[in-house]
Amino acid sequence: MRLRVDNVNDALYFRFDDSKIVDSEEVKKGIILDFDENDNVVGIEILNVSKRVPLDKLKSLQFETF
Repeated sequence: MRLRVDNVNDALYFRFDDSKIVDSEEVKKGIILDFDENDNVVGIEILNVSKRVPLDKLKSLQFETF
């Protein structure tokens, strides 16, 4: 899994695997899901991140597994 922060476009992108993206759908304003050929979600893009998350929270990342 990869996480990409795009400061220029104010976006955050989670990519779950390297499957080819064949379709994308904006499920809510600024929330875009990317799908593979089997209709599995393989990526999530969040636009306007700085308006959704306080700036101080964007500077750190916590990773949790259960």
